[in-house]
Formats: sequence, C-alpha cells, structure tokens
Amino acid sequence: MSTPAEHPGTLAFDMGGDPLANADPRMRFTFDFVREISRQTDAQRLLHLFRDRFGQFTPRDRTVSLSRRELSSPWYRITRCTDWKEDINPWTQKDRLPLLSSGLLGELLYAGVPVVNDDWRPDPADPAYEYLEGMRSIVAIPLFDGGESINMVVMMARSPGRFDVSRLPDLMMTSNLVGRATQTLILAAEVRKAHEALDAEVRRIGELQRALLPATLPAIPGVGVATYYAAAARAGGDYFDFFDLGGDRWGLLIGDVSGHGPSAAVVMAITRTLLHAFCRDEHHPSAILGYLNERLLEQADRYPNTFVTLFYGEFDARARTIRYASAGHNPPILMRGGRSLIELNAAQSLPLGLFPDAKYADAADRLDPGDNLLLYTDGITEAMNPQGEMYGRERLLECLRQPEFSAQAVIDCITMRLEGFTEGRPPSDDRTMVALRIRE
Repeated sequence: MSTPAEHPGTLAFDMGGDPLANADPRMRFTFDFVREISRQTDAQRLLHLFRDRFGQFTPRDRTVSLSRRELSSPWYRITRCTDWKEDINPWTQKDRLPLLSSGLLGELLYAGVPVVNDDWRPDPADPAYEYLEGMRSIVAIPLFDGGESINMVVMMARSPGRFDVSRLPDLMMTSNLVGRATQTLILAAEVRKAHEALDAEVRRIGELQRALLPATLPAIPGVGVATYYAAAARAGGDYFDFFDLGGDRWGLLIGDVSGHGPSAAVVMAITRTLLHAFCRDEHHPSAILGYLNERLLEQADRYPNTFVTLFYGEFDARARTIRYASAGHNPPILMRGGRSLIELNAAQSLPLGLFPDAKYADAADRLDPGDNLLLYTDGITEAMNPQGEMYGRERLLECLRQPEFSAQAVIDCITMRLEGFTEGRPPSDDRTMVALRIRE
C-alpha cells in the first residue's frame, strides 16, 4: 500500500492510534464537530453543541439569536442569549421570549445580509441595549429558511477588531448548515409526535373494532367451535360473527374488507351494524347479502374503491344442514371425516359494495358427525415466507385432513405451521379463521 508521503498534499493519519492526532486543529475541530452533529436528535441540544464548539474557533463575549418568524417589520424576538441564566426553549416556550421592535438588531435582521463592524458603540436608546451594552465588535449572520432570512445569529465582543472579515463566508456556511439541521430535527420531532398521536388513535380504533367481535364462542349443540383473528395493522378489516337465530339455528359469517387499517375497520364496523340490524329477522342468506350490498353502495362515495367479501351461512343444529350465500369470499372448506373434500362454492357471487345489479343466491349442504368446516380469509393462504412463496391452500388442507382433530386443534395446527412457514414475520394482511367440528 502506498503511503501519504508518496502522494504530496495527502492528509497523514495514524492507523494505529488517533487517526487525526497530527491533523490541523481546524480539521480536528471540523471532524469532531460534524460527528457530534450526526448524533444529535434534539434541536436544543444541537444548538448548545454549536454554541460551545464554535466558540473555540470564534472567540466572542456574547451571542444573541434573533427571529422574525410569524412577525412583521419591525418586530422580532430574542430567541437566545449567552448571558441568560435560564435555558429557554424557543419552540416550546415562545411566550417567554422577549418581543422587541426596531433598533440595531431589528435593522440587521430585516436587512438579511451578513455584517461585520469592528469598531462600534451601541446606542443607549436602542430597545435592545441590554443585549448590546459594553460591546465594541459585532458580526451578524443571517440564517435562511425557504430563501428568506428568517433568523439571525449576532456575535459580539468587548474589544474592537475582534472578528476576522475573511472568516465571514465560513461563518455563514456553518451557521446556515447547522440552522438547516436544527430545522430538520424540529420537523422530525413534529412528524414523530404526529405519528405517535395517529398511532394512538389507530390503536383505539383497533380496540373498538376487536370489541365488536364475539366476546365468547357460541354453545351450538353437537358442534365444537374455534376462532382465530390477527390484524395486520393496529386495526383491520377482517370480521367474523355468530347469530343465535333460535330453534337451534345459528348464523355464522366471515368477511374481509379490502385493504386494512382504520378505513377498513370503519367499513367493517358499518357492515357489522347492518348485519346485527337485519340478521335477527327471518331472511335467507342471499337476502341478507343483497341488503348489505344496497346499504354499502350508499356509502361508496365516502369509502371509494372499498368492497367487502363475505360468506354468510345459517346452520341448523337439529337437521345438521347449512344454507349459505357468498359475496366473492373464499369458499369454506368442508372435510368429511378427514377423507373427502368439499368446497361450499355453489352460491358464489360478486363482492359487496361494488355492483348495484349484483344478484345473490342460496345453496345448501349437509354436515355429518366427524366433519370439519373451516371458514378463512385470504390473509391465511396468501401469507408469504421470506422467499416470497405463498402458504397456499394445500398446506391449509394438511391440518383439515386429520380426522381426530377438534375445531381448536385444526386452528392450532394451521397457526403453528403458518408461523413456521413465515418464520415469525408479522402479517401483511389480516388473518381470520372460524372452525366447526360436528361431533358424534
């Protein structure tokens, strides 16, 4: 490897110890300064760092920071002063900042140009005289935001000729870069605060949504019931429910609102409200889906490009039959004694909330002892592993083919295998299952 000596003009450094041990002091200062800046996450601490470090190479006796943000000429605020005994945060304690008008500092701020005066005496009548008193040298550095000089740093010294005019470009560059970094931290803090507030609101929506799901499983004679629900976001669009229709008849449904998050949760809540208002009456499954479609179309302008897939079935525990209709939902899988597979797909139609002329029909099937029925959303079969492969329907069937499995065992088998398949990655879509086991 070539050495710095072989390349004149190359900065020499020690690979074994401090790499900048022999560097020019200004290089060492700049290196340490920019590294420290990169570590800062708080705007106030960043400005303190700038004030303390910059004073090493720009000796001054007093520094005053000014701002005209949200003010009109000749008004301005003193946002910082090195003579203050208390550290005031200009972003969170704006009401405590001195508000002044006119005078030298106001003229400098509104002029918006760099100024160096190395032999100057302040006017005792100046509104900001307490910040100028005893000073003889002054340098004013405008700080730009959106192309305008909104803020200014004014450094002062007690003796004349203290500031080097040749350093003014460096001061301008460094001060404005730090000012921009400060503004970035402020914006980042505001975004973080807004995100936290939004996240808290979405959490509350999710809690309300989960409260709309059945709190307990129904006690259906001769049937074991198990469910599984996992939202991809704080709030989701999947939904399942049960309705006691009397006479050992039960309504059961599973639905999936397009998308996920707050908007999907709201549409899901609307769907649930409509169902609970309509399902209690004597209506066929197809009539219920037709009613839902009409009502959701009335909300289409509020929730554009949103639709609902839904399967609704009416199970008669005495006759062991299920009458059902489907609005574009994945057909439930009926495994007869772990041997033969049937999909409840004889009444498939269009999703809800899209087509005014959609028609829905009923179909029926029989459930025998030893049968397992699984209702699920596409978040199960479309879950992906790190290689981008989908879980798929065939893996789902492996758990249904176990004739001895209870409804809960089917759910546990699928969730365990799904967790292993995805290697524990959080779901990208809501995942919901309802399993029924017809007992002997």
